[in-house]
Amino acid sequence: MNTTAVSSEWVGRVIDGRFTLLQWLGGSGSSGAFLTDSPEDRAQQAVVKLTPVDAAGAEALIPNLERAKSLSHPNLMSVLHSGRFQVNDVDFVYSVTEYAEEVLSQILSERSLTPDEAREMLDPILDALSYLHGKGLAHGHVKPSNIMVVENQVKLSGDCIHVASELCSHPLALVVYDASECATGTISAAADIWSLGVTLVEVLTQHPPFWDRSTNAEPVVAEALPQPFAAIARECLRSDPALRCTLGDIKARLNPDQFLPERASIASAPTSTDSEARTAKFHGAIPVAAVLILIVIIAVLLLRSHHAEPSAPTASEQPAPSSAAPQTQPQDSSSPVAKRGVVKGSVAGQPPPEVLASARESIHGTVNVTIRVTVDPSGKVSSATPDSRGPSKYFARVAEQAAQRWTFKPAQVDGQPASSVWILQFQFRKSGTEITPVEASP
Repeated sequence: MNTTAVSSEWVGRVIDGRFTLLQWLGGSGSSGAFLTDSPEDRAQQAVVKLTPVDAAGAEALIPNLERAKSLSHPNLMSVLHSGRFQVNDVDFVYSVTEYAEEVLSQILSERSLTPDEAREMLDPILDALSYLHGKGLAHGHVKPSNIMVVENQVKLSGDCIHVASELCSHPLALVVYDASECATGTISAAADIWSLGVTLVEVLTQHPPFWDRSTNAEPVVAEALPQPFAAIARECLRSDPALRCTLGDIKARLNPDQFLPERASIASAPTSTDSEARTAKFHGAIPVAAVLILIVIIAVLLLRSHHAEPSAPTASEQPAPSSAAPQTQPQDSSSPVAKRGVVKGSVAGQPPPEVLASARESIHGTVNVTIRVTVDPSGKVSSATPDSRGPSKYFARVAEQAAQRWTFKPAQVDGQPASSVWILQFQFRKSGTEITPVEASP
């Protein structure tokens, strides 16, 4: 066996006398990752990553892993343990991290993300990078294989954190995710921005942008890329690090209404002129409103008078006096004054979602997905769209497919079948799936 390269044949080994390699998860180069038991809770799963190193490599990796263990952010993978060990006189460094239910690179091998999914991915990754950069750190390896879902939360891998602007003592072969300045071994926050731009193009197209590193040209961002992502990607992929956008710029493009300080200051502290103008408009509207209300009152009184007091009959038409009590005539249901009736619909058939056994076993806690369903007057689903996809694209897709197969007893308005809107709340657990239907409107 080649003991310098980690492979699936290592399953069953015990690392550092503590971590049993339970299942091969994959590898890159001579490194490899395995499923193991969480050292904090044996009922939970964790991942142990093994990397063969020389003395210089170990001296570089160990401090980074120790630093990573001290970091804490909801969108950063936790490094639980790290250390060194030997196999047949070969040195290895290992790290134990949280177990990820999904990896972005695996999803991209099947399909690209929608713009909404890309936005859901970007926000937490921006938060994680902001946290690192604020501490003078850089990630150095932002790419789809390092973006994961852990217990319904999008996270960035945390076992490859570096001090910003430091020189990497053992640089790897450069790839498209590495900015041009990485050729000198420099790791920086600006290089993270570059990597994020490449990743953004890839998640929307399934392919990173074309880039010829040997030239000064910048990567080609397809014109068909939707906005604001196309603009963000181009600003991330500037050859000059000083010209690249910042994390704040990206957030502003994604959520422009939240990054307008002028509008915010006006809203929180209106000037006297603005206040007087609004007051004048309010007072000026009072006479108009009063006239409108008076017109409505008069119209209602006239309508009631018209129905309650019909014109008096002529003498020849006068009915003979009778001591019997007047009989109330039944009102025609087609009369415009007949009371409108709304009867809510109900669920007729609810086929369960088809969840793969391996996917259900990967659930830790609960995966929540909300689907908005439009039901036509025949009771069939005309559209099913996610209101909240949750962190797992797989379970969102399964819930959407299940919702499309539901059938309903249609709602009724004035005795006639009508369209309606339902909200289906899916709760996926390892033990099963619970679905709560709520009719939003008939």
